[in-house]
Amino acid sequence: MADAKCPECDQECDQECAWIWCKPCNSTHFRNYFDKWTSRNEKIDKFIQDVQLNADDYDKAIEWIPYDRFQDIKQIAKGGFGTIYYAEWIDGNILNWDTENRQWVRFGKLEVVLKRVDDIEDIIENFLNEMAILLRTNGNMLSTTLYGITKDPETHKYLMVLKYLKGGEEYTKAADVYSFAIIAYEIITGFQPYSDVAHDNDLALKICNGLRPKIPFHTPKLITQVIMRCWDARTTHRPTFGELHKELDKYYCDYKRNNYENNNEITILIKETEEFSKNQETTDTTTKTPLNYKTHPQAIYTSRLLNFSNLPRPKNEENFEKELEELTESFSHIITNDDVDDF
Repeated sequence: MADAKCPECDQECDQECAWIWCKPCNSTHFRNYFDKWTSRNEKIDKFIQDVQLNADDYDKAIEWIPYDRFQDIKQIAKGGFGTIYYAEWIDGNILNWDTENRQWVRFGKLEVVLKRVDDIEDIIENFLNEMAILLRTNGNMLSTTLYGITKDPETHKYLMVLKYLKGGEEYTKAADVYSFAIIAYEIITGFQPYSDVAHDNDLALKICNGLRPKIPFHTPKLITQVIMRCWDARTTHRPTFGELHKELDKYYCDYKRNNYENNNEITILIKETEEFSKNQETTDTTTKTPLNYKTHPQAIYTSRLLNFSNLPRPKNEENFEKELEELTESFSHIITNDDVDDF
């Protein structure tokens, strides 16, 4: 990333590749377009507008996309809570502002996924919550990208517009589950993934071959097992969000039901972790923390175009599946499918 001056306001801003993103100027450009589009839903309009006004890079912005800007739409997957379509977006996503022609510069024709949420009571609220989660990982090479929202004029259903994952594997909810694992890792460690290595083609190749962030050994093993299942390269082995919700809810209920006493597995694991952390604070003043940890100079977490070709089909590292199986078996007495169904 390099510093450059915005041609409009002459203020310094970050430059990625060949274009400049000036947040103050682009926020103004977005605002000037607010009266030129509407989803016909106040909550969705406000959600899009808030994201646009706060976007600090091109892929942190989303937009309302008229349905007629898509072509070659076809259904590719259907699950219990949604339907997935492949489509070509004629215009493509926004890249930057053309100061000379006073308009947005766009990527051009782009393959995307349209995701429709079905059979949920408060569909708008759930729709917005899911998009808020997706936005947290926009620009991350490890996850999908949210481009915006559209509406099918025939069904009157809203759809998310997402990055189409190439390489023979169509977009599924398993990609969202992988993103959840990455976010869980960040929450637990305070670190962004792969912060100590360059984010380049070599890293992408290693990830396809099973490289994953290192989970601290003192993390409760139940949580380690959940994260590992979520980023398993075998997408069919990943849990659904429904299964995750029920399982994590059971752990939480067990924890509360015992008044936080050390008389069940999850409480014991949490107490052990707390004790370990306390001991580290008093005996080890050199432990790396998010405050003093330095990232690799080429570990780039802002958005940029990535053109990695000929990547192999994802697989797990050699010992991953054995380790996950052993972890799962060690906790099989704590939670079963029957237990989950009770919640």
